[in-house]
Amino acid sequence: MVDEHSPAFGVLFDIDGVLVRGTTLIPAAKEAFRLLLDKNGKFRAPVVFVTNAGNCVRQARAQQLSAILEVEIPQDQVILSHSPLRMFHRFHDKQVLVSGQGPIAEIAKNVGFQHIITIDMIREAFPQLDVVDHSRRPKHLPPPKMDFPQIEAVILFGEPVRWETNLQLIIDVILSDGKLASAPHVVPYPHIPVLACNMDLLWVTEATMPRFGHGTFLVCLENIFKKITGLELRYEALIGKPSIITYKYAECVLRQQAMKRGWTAPIQRLYAIGDNPMADIYGANLYNQHIQAACGDQVHAQVKGHKVMETLKEESVVLKYFKPEEELPLGAADWCKSILVCTGMYRRYNEMPSDPEESVVETVFHGHRDFCFDPSLVEPSWIVEDVKEAVELIYKEEGWV
Repeated sequence: MVDEHSPAFGVLFDIDGVLVRGTTLIPAAKEAFRLLLDKNGKFRAPVVFVTNAGNCVRQARAQQLSAILEVEIPQDQVILSHSPLRMFHRFHDKQVLVSGQGPIAEIAKNVGFQHIITIDMIREAFPQLDVVDHSRRPKHLPPPKMDFPQIEAVILFGEPVRWETNLQLIIDVILSDGKLASAPHVVPYPHIPVLACNMDLLWVTEATMPRFGHGTFLVCLENIFKKITGLELRYEALIGKPSIITYKYAECVLRQQAMKRGWTAPIQRLYAIGDNPMADIYGANLYNQHIQAACGDQVHAQVKGHKVMETLKEESVVLKYFKPEEELPLGAADWCKSILVCTGMYRRYNEMPSDPEESVVETVFHGHRDFCFDPSLVEPSWIVEDVKEAVELIYKEEGWV
């Protein structure tokens, strides 16, 4: 049997569709956590909760998750879609436009941004720009606000509430090169940096069918920009699952957790549990592919038309604009395997295919435009019914009781 006192593996849990549906606990989650915790209520192995949700700060999500699961979840074990932005120091002192919902300015400050401009601030300064809703059109236009700061980057945290307003004003900012007080003479290209978190096209809640996610909003933004300009909207970075950036960040957090607990064995194996083949499974498999390719001097993510990964040096990924703000322990796992549960986006209506090579998803690719579709990347290492079975499978693989 393997020594359980110093685990050599870590577990990445998705939240929505794996542990909860909306705010409702999936029954198997409580049973899974009985297996995960020791008699003192501590995790028996390094665990992180990796979600593409991003409409709150991680402390709030940790408190919400703790209340639902009835288990204490520290905030440093929660990775939201925007958490890796903490490492993007190059943008922290720029004037950035942020889009999303919830306490958006607080979220931006929490991950390090210092000069934040919201959609509402633009509406207040330039009310003539938001005119789709006739009831919100200004009756008297104020003089142009010439002292409004030039916007240097756009940060897309998640789907907003009023899509038409956000789509219009984000396009205005990009087309004007961040200078809203004057009309552009030519379309600036390359345009100002755009960083996007959460590429999920759909997500599950208590509703009978999946709901639009931030990925759907991005589809709208990309196609509007292309229709107007004939050019491709380009992203400086795409963050959140299935981005390699997010999985590398999660691995570093797992190693940090192991150090705090005094576990000395290196983290060699990663298990990623999710319900969405196009985000959780694709991302885990893409990261595994990245790990396997790490013996080279240079590695690029499978991204069409845009490099996410820059270089690989001494077993640590060096990302463009990505520099740790704290001592996150670096290293390299041997592999990352994916476990697909049937309690969320993916439903196993029939028996598991007898042919392991048979695809478990349709050929329609719900992933982001900039990620190439590779059928092998949406095939999980294992399919199980729920998260309890997933934890039991991990323990069996690790030789744990």
